[in-house]
Amino acid sequence: MRRFAHRLFRHLLPWLVSGLALGWVFGFKTDWQALLAATARADVPRFVAIQAIDKLVFFAAWTLIQAAAIRTFVLPVPVGSVVSIRGGSELVRAVHNSLGDGLFLIGLSRLARGRTTEILGATTLPFVCHFLVLLTQATLSLALLDGGLAANRDVAWSAAIGWAVLVAGVVMLRTGRSWRWLSASSLGALIDRLTWRRFLPFLGTFVCLASFDVLIQGLAVHSFGLPIPWLALAARIPLLYAAMSLPSFGSFGTRELAWSAAFAGLAPHDGLVAYAFATNAVFLVMNVGVGAIFLPRAIELVAQLRRAEALGESVPEPLLHDAVDP
Repeated sequence: MRRFAHRLFRHLLPWLVSGLALGWVFGFKTDWQALLAATARADVPRFVAIQAIDKLVFFAAWTLIQAAAIRTFVLPVPVGSVVSIRGGSELVRAVHNSLGDGLFLIGLSRLARGRTTEILGATTLPFVCHFLVLLTQATLSLALLDGGLAANRDVAWSAAIGWAVLVAGVVMLRTGRSWRWLSASSLGALIDRLTWRRFLPFLGTFVCLASFDVLIQGLAVHSFGLPIPWLALAARIPLLYAAMSLPSFGSFGTRELAWSAAFAGLAPHDGLVAYAFATNAVFLVMNVGVGAIFLPRAIELVAQLRRAEALGESVPEPLLHDAVDP
C-alpha cells in the first residue's frame, strides 16, 4: 500500500506542480490583456523559427553527445539506433522530462545488452559537464553584471550553492563509504577510465553548446520584444535550468514562473510570461513531432532486441554496428 501511494504521488507530482504554478502565474500575477498585447507585439514567425531551431539543435547535440559517451565507455552501439530511441522518447518528454529520460535509459539498456549501470554512468557524464559549464558561466557573468553582488543576489546564491554542492559531492565520493561502494561497481570502473583526454572533448562541446544557448535565447527574447541584456541572459540561464528540473507537465507553469522571477525588472512581467508560455507551446509541438517521426523505428528496434533475448540469440549485428564503424 505504501509503495502504491508513493508511485501515485510520484506520478501526480508533475501535475500538482504545474497546476499550482500555472494557477499562481496566470490566476494572480498576470494581466490577460497585457499578456495578449505582449504577444501581439512579438514577431511570431521569427520567434517560432528560432525556437524550432533551438529545439532541433539541442535534440541533435544531446543525442550525439550521449551516443559518443556510450560508444566511448560502454559499447560501440550505432549512433542511428541511439537517435531513434532518443527521438521516440521525445513523445513522452512532451508530458514530462523525467519520463522521457527513463524511457530513453530503458531503450539504451536493451541496446547495450542490459548494462544499465554503465549506461547510467555514461549518460550522466554529459549532465555533469553541462552542470560544470553552467556553474562557471553564472560565476563569470556575475563578476561582469551591473550592480555586482548586491544587485544580483539570486545569481550569487545560486553560484555559491552550486559550488558547495560540487565540492561536497567530490569530498563525499572520495572519502566516504559511498566511494568504496562505487569503486567496486561497474560504474566505478567507468569512472576509473575517465581521463582528462576523454573528459575535455565533452566539456569543450558543452562550452560551445552553452554559447549557442545564450545566442539563440537572446535572438528569441528580442524577437518577442523583450529588452533583456545578453549578459543578464548568460548569468540567469543556469537558474532557469535549475527551475526546469522540477517535475511538471511539459514545463508549463514552472517555465513561466522561472522566467518572470529570474528577469523581473529587466523586462515587463506579462511579456516574460507570454514568452515562456509561447516557448512551452512550440517545444510541445516539436516534441510531439520529433517523437512521431522516430517512435516507429524505436519500437521496431526494441522489438527486435526483445525477440533476440527471448530466443536466446545474439543481438543482430546490424543493431550493433553502423556502416561507418571500423
